[in-house]
Amino acid sequence: MKRVIVESPLAGDVEKNIRYARACMRDCILRGEAPFASHLLYAQEGILDDGIPEERMLGIHAGQSWGSVAEAIVVYIDYGISKGMSYSIEHYKQLSIPIEYRALYMNEEKNT
Repeated sequence: MKRVIVESPLAGDVEKNIRYARACMRDCILRGEAPFASHLLYAQEGILDDGIPEERMLGIHAGQSWGSVAEAIVVYIDYGISKGMSYSIEHYKQLSIPIEYRALYMNEEKNT
């Protein structure tokens, strides 16, 4: 299975965005990929508080550390690209990790 990092929004409507991230994970698995979505793991109660800027950045950096072993970054764009997603996308571009943009609901895909 191809290892991929999932990028999708978390902030804002957190419950909706968690449901969306789970759907993104499912989409990856059905494509034969092994996805990792750090924002689903690290922002859980009792781990890190996404509302505390220092903890949010710790979570972002921890997730980016896993990117070095990923074969691709998959960015789901149905709800836009958040600041955190943009920050990570730029990080992965500097590492020359392939980035794929996907939509679950918009019936469009594009690659860079």
